[in-house]
Amino acid sequence: MSDQVEIPQKGPYAVPVEAGKSYYWCSCGRSANQPFCDGSHKGTSFQPVKFVAEKSENAYFCGCKHSEHPVMCDGSHRNVR
Repeated sequence: MSDQVEIPQKGPYAVPVEAGKSYYWCSCGRSANQPFCDGSHKGTSFQPVKFVAEKSENAYFCGCKHSEHPVMCDGSHRNVR
């Protein structure tokens, strides 16, 4: 299996999160449960990234997997081809 990141979406995933709850963001782009990990990274060097919500709100998780500040979208998708 390749260690090249997949780009599931060129834009953020808006997801309601709950304060204090942990979420595991998919860093490889292969998960069928975007933006969260489903174990599809197995056999690669990718690992899920833990995110703990500080407050209950809509969070904007990176969909292109190129954010300079994973796990949140920082607009990097504008430069992804």
